Amino acid sequence: MNQTPTPDRAPVRVVLVDDHAMFRAGVRAELASSGAGVVEVVGEAADADAAIAVVRELQPQVVLLDVHLPGGGGVEVMRRHPSPDTLYLALSVSDAAEDVIGTIRGGARGYVTKTITGPELVDAITRVAGGDAVFSPRLAGFVLDAFAGSIDVAAVDEDLDRLTEREREVMRLIARGYAYKEVAKELFISVKTVETHMSSVLRKLQLSSRHELTKWASDRRLL
Repeated sequence: MNQTPTPDRAPVRVVLVDDHAMFRAGVRAELASSGAGVVEVVGEAADADAAIAVVRELQPQVVLLDVHLPGGGGVEVMRRHPSPDTLYLALSVSDAAEDVIGTIRGGARGYVTKTITGPELVDAITRVAGGDAVFSPRLAGFVLDAFAGSIDVAAVDEDLDRLTEREREVMRLIARGYAYKEVAKELFISVKTVETHMSSVLRKLQLSSRHELTKWASDRRLL
């Protein structure tokens, strides 16, 4: 539902951080269409260093932040620029439990996926600016499970810290049942490289098969 601004309320000032220029352009257009007078994109950035510089300069109320960025990722941006006057809302293609939990632990006030509509995003931004925590329904379950102890957050972090970002991508796709050729096509790498990453993943996690990897990932809500 579109928000209607009141005469005495200025638009929420937003900085958009994502490494894909076409995606930023699309979000900007959606916010201009769905949130005219309610939200205003005042700046953009494509990597962690640029994001920190823009946020420090413009002091927006809300930062729409992708989780995976060149130069350190969304958590790095929040770590290097903690501010009570700037709130972070993750907007990511990832719906993996470790990304959601890690980003919230890093300081984000909410986490929504890129399947969100323009009006829903405007609503999420205004709610975060007003002090609410906002999550897509499925993702809220991850956060509740983490607080309830159903997900061992410390164990998830410790295990995943052993893997590189590329190994995590390969791990998740293999655990979801992708064939090596499908993983190679999805990540634009060779089948041989997939095999190398898979061997490294199994060694680091002390697993012996794809079946064990799938169970390991399922137990940690990483699929």
